[in-house]
Amino acid sequence: MESTAVVLVAHGTRDARGAETVRRLAGRVAEALPSREVALAYVDVQSPLVGEVLDDVMTRHASVAVVPMLLSRGFHVDVDIADAVAAHPGSHAVAQLGPDPLLAALLVERLRSAGIPEQAHVVLAAAGSSRAEAAEDVEVAAEQLDQEWAGPVSVAYATGTEPSVPDAVAAARADGATSVAVASYLLAEGFFHDRLSDAGADVVTAPLAASPAGEDAVLAVVLTRLSAG
Repeated sequence: MESTAVVLVAHGTRDARGAETVRRLAGRVAEALPSREVALAYVDVQSPLVGEVLDDVMTRHASVAVVPMLLSRGFHVDVDIADAVAAHPGSHAVAQLGPDPLLAALLVERLRSAGIPEQAHVVLAAAGSSRAEAAEDVEVAAEQLDQEWAGPVSVAYATGTEPSVPDAVAAARADGATSVAVASYLLAEGFFHDRLSDAGADVVTAPLAASPAGEDAVLAVVLTRLSAG
């Protein structure tokens, strides 16, 4: 049975720009699904939390699809969201947004639009997680990007996991790269993305959903996750 409601679950941020980007994206999902109630929840920093939103939405719907608006598996997907779903029979979680070829294509478009030379070294900058599953997902995302990008691609993390983005940029230059770009593998503006500007790269691309084209790509991934559901 197709769910009659959708709960989008973002990480949460204190950054007004990032919060607005996520709300705008949720609005796009609601426009694309006019026959289903679409609600927005968070796992950290912002409220309402996912359990609270499910408490409310499930007073009106017997079947709810929960979409992790996150780019890899990790504690928030495997524990926070999984526990909330387990506590609400009738709800079910679909896969998180990443990795996905549509996001890799978006990253390439961002790099080319920024005028990055095709042979430039690209550092894919993810948020970071202590869980091995998250690192595996980011490595797959880097492989997908590498298939579409002529130059070398490496992985780094904004926090919590090695290598750091500055270390990865420095390593690329030490290996002889004359041009190094950081591809932001983050959904929206915020603390993690702001840190990337200090990494020493020639260019840092915008977060994935921080443009109309980015919204289109992320929306397409959300709809794909729901259809696979």
